[in-house]
Amino acid sequence: MTQLKWSDPPSQSAFPIARAGYPFIFASTFTTAVFALLDIGSLAVLGLFVTAFICYFFRDPDRLIPSGDDIIVSPADGKVIKVEKIDTTPYFEGACTRISVFMSIFNVHVNRAPHEGTIREVNYFPGKFFSANLDKASAENEHNALLLESPSGKRLGCVQIAGLIARRIICAVQAGDSINRGQRFGMICFGSRLDIYLPQETKIHVTVGDRVQAGSSILGKW
Repeated sequence: MTQLKWSDPPSQSAFPIARAGYPFIFASTFTTAVFALLDIGSLAVLGLFVTAFICYFFRDPDRLIPSGDDIIVSPADGKVIKVEKIDTTPYFEGACTRISVFMSIFNVHVNRAPHEGTIREVNYFPGKFFSANLDKASAENEHNALLLESPSGKRLGCVQIAGLIARRIICAVQAGDSINRGQRFGMICFGSRLDIYLPQETKIHVTVGDRVQAGSSILGKW
């Protein structure tokens, strides 16, 4: 049986919310209050629904993380839309396997480290905002690429990709930082995609169509 552990200290809140969501929640709450004070009932009710959805979108649940030196976990919640071998990519040296996870607006959008190790590179690329489920999104959309090296020296690439609605990529790590498997490292606001690049010898545990959760779903093993 796979052992589980916390990568981050559990939250003291019954409904944890990512800090990046606070400005949106405060703005929506303030606007709703103004509508209520002006006695514009329909807009006040709409504001309540919008505020509730924003809180739901920015939820950040605690996750128990599988432990084991060879385990690679999903960096994002969502649906696996691609599992493919590729010969070359700017995000990984040599041939590798790419797994793409698409996050709809209904998924948790907090990203977690797929493995423990050291962040060797963080490279941001400005770009366009095509729908994140399209093939060209990986290369042409705005994205942020991390190269992570495990304690054993193995490397993997992890790329946050903005989507049609997503206009903000958040990354809280930089080159030289150490990170634990399943630890929060960033998020993408309002629908997006995350690609992970693994050495070809990695034994893949997911297929296209699978639903995965950041930190708790195993993508593969070295």
